[in-house]
Amino acid sequence: MLTGQDDLIGHQLPTTFDQIDNSDPAWMERLWYTGHPIDSLDIIFDIGLGYHPNRNVMDAFAGVAVAGRQWNFRVSRQLRPDPLATTVGPLKIVVIEGLKRHRLVLDANESGLRFDIEFLASMNAHEETPHLRRRDGRITENMARAQQLGRYSGWLEFDGRRIEIDPDRWYGQRDHSWGVRSEMRSDETSPPLTFYPAFLYAWTTVQFKDRGLHVFFKERAPGNKIYLSGEEVFPLGTRASSRNQLVDVSHHMIWHDDPHGQSLDRARLDLVFADGRQKTLEVRTLPAKYFLKGGLYGGLDGWFHGDAKGKLYAEHEVWNLNDPATRRKVRTLADQVIEVRDGDDVGYGIVEYGVGQGYALYESVQKHPAI
Repeated sequence: MLTGQDDLIGHQLPTTFDQIDNSDPAWMERLWYTGHPIDSLDIIFDIGLGYHPNRNVMDAFAGVAVAGRQWNFRVSRQLRPDPLATTVGPLKIVVIEGLKRHRLVLDANESGLRFDIEFLASMNAHEETPHLRRRDGRITENMARAQQLGRYSGWLEFDGRRIEIDPDRWYGQRDHSWGVRSEMRSDETSPPLTFYPAFLYAWTTVQFKDRGLHVFFKERAPGNKIYLSGEEVFPLGTRASSRNQLVDVSHHMIWHDDPHGQSLDRARLDLVFADGRQKTLEVRTLPAKYFLKGGLYGGLDGWFHGDAKGKLYAEHEVWNLNDPATRRKVRTLADQVIEVRDGDDVGYGIVEYGVGQGYALYESVQKHPAI
């Protein structure tokens, strides 16, 4: 069907913009944002939107975590007859200027969570190494993804509180992915669960005053990488160079003695870049941590990304993260705020991580689910 976007240059298929080149139900496009202050305030927000053209669904989420509690809002709509409007009920995302300014809005709703926030890019975007994976000859993942570091401005309301978001204090990151995405099922109420061989993965972004770093790696065994992508990036408009691409990373991780899940305490990452430069990052996790189950990552109570929920559906809840049953439910996958030292420079960002059973290091945390 024709939409306003079809008046723009950029078609890559002899059809309209609301169609893609295959009928795989796993094809999706996702926008994701997270932000946090760099001072002592223990708070992080996460916001995301998913476009599922072969399932006729658009879904979205928003959440805030602070001081042992997490507020979650989720919403889904039938995609057509308005397939390319990035609005799902009261939540909308507007690209004001590509690679520079995005607006994130959640209007009044029953959850009590509301915001009007702008992402303001500070660094050039990083384009990840393409993701391509086959299993038994079938493509299970064929996806492109890019991230960008920036600042946030605006306001955020939850639990009767209003927080002003000052770009001098609020750092953050966003990403945009599209293509066939591998299935991730970790909702124990709705088997089967996804089987994962032994692995370690870590995805990290960090923003210093005048540069940033992106690091993403997966290993089957220590030193045996099955995926690596990363780059040192510089302020918006700076000329990019291939010499700043990451070509190797090694790690040493220290874990909290957490009885309910995998919880990183600190880490050392030794990086090697294409021009031969080496850097050692000292990473320290901070308290703010948003568990991505709140955004349906891995599924929650039988609802998975892309599931049809009717013309319009929304739900919300507040989690007590000090409750053992809740922690078992939300598992490990989370965005956790970090402080990173590179020599005398101090930066802030987030880390995601997980260690699968059978990986030859970090055995103490493998009793807990990795994803």
